[in-house]
Amino acid sequence: MKMRDAKGFTLIELLIVVAIIGIIAAIAVPGLLRARMSGNETSAIGSMRAVHSAETNYNTNAARNSGYAVDLGVLVDACPGSTAGFISPDLGTNAVVKSGYTVTLADGAGAVNGRLDCNGVQSRSAFYATAAPLTFGSSGNRAFAIDAGGTVFQETASGTPPPEPLTEGGTISAIN
Repeated sequence: MKMRDAKGFTLIELLIVVAIIGIIAAIAVPGLLRARMSGNETSAIGSMRAVHSAETNYNTNAARNSGYAVDLGVLVDACPGSTAGFISPDLGTNAVVKSGYTVTLADGAGAVNGRLDCNGVQSRSAFYATAAPLTFGSSGNRAFAIDAGGTVFQETASGTPPPEPLTEGGTISAIN
């Protein structure tokens, strides 16, 4: 009997290769998901710091040391004679979704009216910004908040931003 020239792979060899690729993927995917979640959380913390920086500049330059904006859209607008707003356009609307988090800005606890800003918009004496994961446990495991004090606080149990006043306790802690 004459043997044929065997070029190629047998079905068993192909199944073994597919099984090995499946095992490697099963090991790698959870790590990739954790890395993505960590990146989302880092972006949310960066967004909180960007909001605080924008609010500080707004208070100094637009509201003449009299108050803060309570809507992210106000921080995008430049003062007359200037070409740049106080925050980048990617954070330019309330409830904006960025990197798996919803970022919002609102009145702080006990806020009262400040001066009108350079564009004639009412400023307020306090602000409260939050970043909440779109899907707790998938897009992030922590929620964040910041106020005029400048410390970012995190909540680690439910994905709900820390309530005002921002203080440590229970599942709420400050991030340095």
